[in-house]
Amino acid sequence: MAQVRLTEFFSQRKKGASGPRKPAAGALSSPVHREFVRVIDEAAGPADRSPDPAEPHTPKRPSGQSPERESAAAEHSSAKRKRRVPAGAGEPAADTGARRGARKKLVLPAGRVGSGLVGLDKQIMVVSLLVCSSERPAYQRYHTLARDIPPGLVLPLHFRLLAEMFRSMDTVVAMLYNRSETATFAKIQQGVQDMTHRRFEQNHVGQIRTVFPEAYTLKQEKNIPTFTSGAKKGQYQLTVEPIIARPVLSASRLLERRRVFHQNLISLVKQHHQEFLSSLVPPVSVPDDKLTRWHPRFNVDLVPAVPASLLPQPPHRETLSTAQEVLDRARLLINPKMEKALTSAAQRVQLRTAPSSETSGVQKVAEPAAPAGLVPESLKGVSQSLLDRIRAKEAQKLQAVMTRDPAQEERLLMMSRLLELARILRSVFVAEKKASLTMEAACSRMAASYSSALTAGEMEKHVHLLAELAAGWLTLHPIRKDVYLKLDRKVELSVVLDKLGRRLREEEQK
Repeated sequence: MAQVRLTEFFSQRKKGASGPRKPAAGALSSPVHREFVRVIDEAAGPADRSPDPAEPHTPKRPSGQSPERESAAAEHSSAKRKRRVPAGAGEPAADTGARRGARKKLVLPAGRVGSGLVGLDKQIMVVSLLVCSSERPAYQRYHTLARDIPPGLVLPLHFRLLAEMFRSMDTVVAMLYNRSETATFAKIQQGVQDMTHRRFEQNHVGQIRTVFPEAYTLKQEKNIPTFTSGAKKGQYQLTVEPIIARPVLSASRLLERRRVFHQNLISLVKQHHQEFLSSLVPPVSVPDDKLTRWHPRFNVDLVPAVPASLLPQPPHRETLSTAQEVLDRARLLINPKMEKALTSAAQRVQLRTAPSSETSGVQKVAEPAAPAGLVPESLKGVSQSLLDRIRAKEAQKLQAVMTRDPAQEERLLMMSRLLELARILRSVFVAEKKASLTMEAACSRMAASYSSALTAGEMEKHVHLLAELAAGWLTLHPIRKDVYLKLDRKVELSVVLDKLGRRLREEEQK
């Protein structure tokens, strides 16, 4: 399908154009382009229709003008246009205008209110509907990659946003509490929205109360001075008061409350993670205190949102909210025809709100594993005992990954690089033709030859680890302020690589 160029399309719709410009080849044959023209023409008036290139352009004749005068005026204007055309121009004016319009930037004509021109907002809406995608933005799908902390027990994106809202809410409540001012929801909402640039509603307060119920005391109070014209003095308002033992909510206490809130969020995700582990075949059991990272197949962003707790409500005032209540109250004040209409409306409402088949509202964290008895087509003929042993070994390996210490994880990452670094270091010594090299010179050569970007300090750590694991091949000699590296040329490089690979496999199985 040919790609539609919006510059060529809108150049045809320029107000006051003498005739239809020549469209791009295949542009008008595109279904997307035809749909685009149809939607805009429906929103436009008859005076701003898109010209059809298949129909000849006939200029509109003014009312009351005879055909003779019209032909004379056309000949006069044609003669004037010929005098303005420079000599040697071999292209038609329409093609030149179309090419010049294609070079211009996209300028959408802003419609006037009440006129036939299409509004700018309608055109932008149509363009966005044609090109927008239903996929989530990249900053939501890859939010964990933009963090400067090592991978571990990361939180879902909506949990992180809730933690940010709690931090802002706690800051606003602390400011109001420390100056003995009643913290109402209206004040907190304005402050949190200014700090986070996001909407903050009472539903978020209910979620915060679910995660950290010991944080605040919520009440419905009235006769609170608001100093605003929007709220009435006798109106009930939701007030928030922190639960603390000291008269002042200090900064250290704020940090402690933030840490408790974060740990409670981690505990909620751990519950869903345990449910996911129990659904695996075979099931995996990992204690919560030893868990350092999530299962590789556990999609943390599909964890359902925190349910909102009930907030204190104002005292109940009797109101008529359904047709049945109105019918019971005013049965004697209405005529039989109105009573019959209200009765039928009440019955329709009851039928519409009748309990249907219950559906689970909890999102699936991951697809459940296949039952033990169901074997995929690709594994037909393989013995079940072999499959069980492979699955048990895989579960044991994943359990070791989830309980591994971050320092051990860093060491394994460094050990996985030593095989290539050992070859590079051997090549550096061969190229330099020296028996020993300084640590600074060797690290700079190795960093320049390694496939990934490593700093001189990181490369020095790798050299020390290589000297620890291959002590008989590489030795370090500190002399005065420098450290010298020396290789044993009698040891084969293949022997060193086999030793490093064997040590790496042993460390991974721990």
